Amino acid sequence: MEAVDADVPAAVERSLRQILDERVAQASSLDPVFGRDLAARLAAFTLAGGKRIRPRFLWWALRSCGGGGEPAQAEAALRIAAALELIQTCALVHDDVMDDSDRRRGRPSVHADIARRYPPRRGDTGRGFGRAAAILVGDLALAWADDVMAATVADLAAADSVAALWRALRTEMVAGQYLDLHGQATGARSPAAAVRVAYLKSALYSVERPVALGAALAQADPRTTAALCAAGRCSGIAFQLRDDLLGVFAEPHVTGKPSGDDIRQGKPTYLVAVARHRAVADGDTEALTVLDRCVGAGRLTQAQMAEVRRTLVRTGARAAVEHRIEQLVARSLRHLADADLRHPGRERLRDLLCAAAGVVTDPDAAASPSEARTADGTAAEPDAAPPGPAQGWSR
Repeated sequence: MEAVDADVPAAVERSLRQILDERVAQASSLDPVFGRDLAARLAAFTLAGGKRIRPRFLWWALRSCGGGGEPAQAEAALRIAAALELIQTCALVHDDVMDDSDRRRGRPSVHADIARRYPPRRGDTGRGFGRAAAILVGDLALAWADDVMAATVADLAAADSVAALWRALRTEMVAGQYLDLHGQATGARSPAAAVRVAYLKSALYSVERPVALGAALAQADPRTTAALCAAGRCSGIAFQLRDDLLGVFAEPHVTGKPSGDDIRQGKPTYLVAVARHRAVADGDTEALTVLDRCVGAGRLTQAQMAEVRRTLVRTGARAAVEHRIEQLVARSLRHLADADLRHPGRERLRDLLCAAAGVVTDPDAAASPSEARTADGTAAEPDAAPPGPAQGWSR
């Protein structure tokens, strides 16, 4: 337990390596080409990057609820954390295919890497094969994640709760990804719809469900679990809003992807929705013209991207999103304070909730009722319980 507390990512990586070594060996014995091209590439991608944020939320939620002391429980938590990393691999690989993104974590994305390995035949760009193979890599990652979960939960006292959460997480991940694509296809511009996408695509999958899994493993009481999940929900939305800001304003070496991809692809982000909302309210036709011309345009010059950034700043959208992130983190900490949590998990979880959103916040800060709404009129967080069958985790 102490060794995991000291370095959660390293402990998860040890579990991941063991699982992936076994899986790659099995795949290679089935067929060496399959093992080399897909299974080994899946393993390399999973191990080569990422902040292990989902495993850390799971572990510190477990510890804050008094769990992790028994070796068997700690081992189960690390294996479930490894399964979360595998489903993250599935999500990222498929996301890059859908977005036609050639870079991920500062390296070629999986579909681009495969396409480079196999030069195109006459009349073929080679990208079709790379994309098709990458879809199979994502499918394989999801299959391995499910295999790990099924083998891990079989003997757990909290098996039913953990399995229900896992089922919900998978469906929510797909729902969030689809709504993201749907927003691109339909040109969705509502700030409320953008928050909904952030909730399903990131808040639940990246923070709230991992926290809930840790609480379920510890067999936490319903009140503590509800407070933890509410804290995770707020921080998770803030996490996605921060990611939206980084995607536009951060340098590529920070994000591992070209800056401005969300703008070029027409992603229905809250940042852009707020900019439109404010431009309409202020009668700012110049800002609307820039957004209409550039968002979803595909290729943009550096000068055009700079114009978009200036517009997002001038309309006040960037500052509004920063402010909302701070509100959400404050609410997250208020929910966390309502839970009966234990040391050292309580402090580490608090720090992690803030760090995920890129905010340094006073631990005593809390959102007042007047802060519960934002300038665009949407609620600062979805206060309702998460949708779907996993509401049963609190029982």
